[in-house]
Amino acid sequence: MNTLIAYSSKYGCTEKCVKILSKELKDKVEIMNLMNVEDIDISKYDNVIIGGSIYIGRIQKEVAGFCSKNLDKLKEKRIGLFICGMQEEEMDNQIINNFPKELVDIALAKEYFGGELTFQKMSFFEKLIVKIVAKTSSDKSNILNDNIYKFAQSINNI
Repeated sequence: MNTLIAYSSKYGCTEKCVKILSKELKDKVEIMNLMNVEDIDISKYDNVIIGGSIYIGRIQKEVAGFCSKNLDKLKEKRIGLFICGMQEEEMDNQIINNFPKELVDIALAKEYFGGELTFQKMSFFEKLIVKIVAKTSSDKSNILNDNIYKFAQSINNI
């Protein structure tokens, strides 16, 4: 079986999670950053895993665009959905709110992989928002390896 991981990463946390995930999957895996790829031939894949990070309640536009552009083809695949972010208590709702209902309903795996805050990569405005919302001004990493492994097992067992 062939597996595609299509993702978008603004500061690199999602990309780190994708690399961990890809090592845990037993099938042939191809990774594509949606920020760098225009068209993807989805017909080549049995499994399609889609993910990105949440900023101010929204997933990156590249992820949303990929899902809407390819919705009919994606509904014919085995789907996994994941998100990254630092607001852990709201992540279940974020998956529902940021992916098309048709994909959420058929997804074999849905998971929250945690997140990171890296202040040196943020703009002044982003730092200000993070300081107010997250009440922190220092870097933090909360990548949830157990969630990534659990997600991989769900995909491996289908």
